[in-house]
Amino acid sequence: MSMGGDEEAIVDRVLEGDTAAFALLVARWQGPMVNLAYRFCRDHARAEDLAQEAFLRTFRRLGSWRRDAAFSTWLFALATNVYRDGLRRVAPDTAAIEDDMAATGSAEEIVGDADRRALVQRAVQSLPPKYREPLVLFYFHEQDVAATATSLGLPVGTVKARLSRGRDLLASKLRSRI
Repeated sequence: MSMGGDEEAIVDRVLEGDTAAFALLVARWQGPMVNLAYRFCRDHARAEDLAQEAFLRTFRRLGSWRRDAAFSTWLFALATNVYRDGLRRVAPDTAAIEDDMAATGSAEEIVGDADRRALVQRAVQSLPPKYREPLVLFYFHEQDVAATATSLGLPVGTVKARLSRGRDLLASKLRSRI
């Protein structure tokens, strides 16, 4: 699925002045970038806006990709920072999980996997950002610990600790719900 060397060639073309080549990177990464943004904000329109902002910043900073990491790792790190900044500017939707339960009924009434998945996603969204962000990148975006650490600009040990604490917080929120 990765373009590998093609991404380097496209970046080189853009840096040499072929700005139209950037559309190739956008076409390849738009879906994953919007998906990642959605995991942060849970709003499709906002996710598209955040992804667009991330692509603008990517274009401006393309020359700063040192190529010691995969393009995708660099891109997701940059995007994660854009998404975090964007969400700081707007009050997050941190509805309590109890409010969600009132809307969906008791735990006994939740029978489908989709309902359970939605409940888990709402619980994840209710976590503090320092625990939510590593969980989103690691579990929902399927990054490994090292890529998650790079994306968040944190040491690997910090990410491991936040994943552990985030899982504990999530388990306590869900214990009586599922």
